[in-house]
Amino acid sequence: MTEEAHDPPHQAGSQWYDNEAGPLVRPYAMTGGRTKPGPSDVRFDLIALVALDDSAQGSGDDTTLGPEHRALIELCRTETQSVAELAAGADLPVGVVRVLLGDLLESGCVKVSRPVPPAQLPDEMILREVIDGLRAL
Repeated sequence: MTEEAHDPPHQAGSQWYDNEAGPLVRPYAMTGGRTKPGPSDVRFDLIALVALDDSAQGSGDDTTLGPEHRALIELCRTETQSVAELAAGADLPVGVVRVLLGDLLESGCVKVSRPVPPAQLPDEMILREVIDGLRAL
């Protein structure tokens, strides 16, 4: 092997980044090997909206949170975002973001508004009848 192959990767002083491969920290390391969010097995839909809990504004300073948790908190600090937007903004896989959000939800840092399930939405036929009734007025 050449001497160049033994050189550590360089990016702003980070030894955990490889210019060709990307981050060297694997997703399972960020989540502690977990694949499901929280003990209650909460499921976060891609369009579920995540916002900071008003009573937990200083929670980003918590030293028990990992850097990925704090990154998600920072993304939510400016506005409410969907799970998909958070994954894109943090440049993390959606599965990892779901697990991290489960941690933040359990610690009371964030609140989640889940979308209405399709089965609970009004039927299209009922909506058309309402529209027709309004037009008849």
